[in-house]
Amino acid sequence: MKKLPTLIAAGLLAVSGASMAQDVGFIGMSFFVTSVGPGNGGDLGGLSGANEHCQALAEEAGAGERHWHAYLSNDAGSFGERISARDSIGSGPWYNAHGTLIAANVDDLHLFNRGITKATAVDENGNMINGAGDSPNRHDILTGTQSDGTAFFPDEADHTCNNWTSSDDGSAMTGHHDRHGGGNTSWNATHPSAGCSQQSLVQTGGAGLFYCFATD
Repeated sequence: MKKLPTLIAAGLLAVSGASMAQDVGFIGMSFFVTSVGPGNGGDLGGLSGANEHCQALAEEAGAGERHWHAYLSNDAGSFGERISARDSIGSGPWYNAHGTLIAANVDDLHLFNRGITKATAVDENGNMINGAGDSPNRHDILTGTQSDGTAFFPDEADHTCNNWTSSDDGSAMTGHHDRHGGGNTSWNATHPSAGCSQQSLVQTGGAGLFYCFATD
C-alpha cells in the first residue's frame, strides 16, 4: 500500500508528459469550425464575407490577433475566378482550441488526414459540433472543394452556391467533420448539399458551418 502514492505520482507525471508532448509547437488556436454560420444559407457574402465571419468569431474567442481565412473554394467559369481553399489557409501547423494538432502542413491536411474528427474539429470556443446521431445533425461543413483542397474545374454544376453568394439556386460541396457517412468519410468532400437555402443545408445534415484556419 505504501507504493500507491508513488504509483499515482508516476501516473500523473506520465499524463503530464503526454500532454506536454501533444502541445509542442502550440502557440494558440489556429483552426476551428464555426459555431454558427451567417444564417443565410450558402450566401456567406462571398469569400470576403466568410473570412470576416471567421475573423469575428476568432476575436470573440480571444484569438483575433491572428489572420483568419475560411476554408472555401471558388468555382471558375461563369461564376468567377477559380480559387482553391488549400491556397488560402497558410502553411500550418494548425491546432484546435485545446492544443490538439490538426495537421502539420497543407499536404498533411489533405493526404490521408486523420487529424480532423468529431472530437478534434471543435468550434472557436472548444465546443464539440453535433455529428451523425446527434439532434440536430450538423456534420455537413461547407467547402466547395475537391478532396485535395482544389477548386472544381469548370463544369455545368455549381459547387459553391454561386461562389458563396446564393441562398436560393445552386448547391455546395460539403465535408463531414465527424468522418461519418457510408463509404466516403472525407472531411472536405463528401457530398453536395440539397440546395443553398438555410433549410436545404439543414435538410442534408448541416447548418451553414465552415472551417476557419489562421494563416500566420
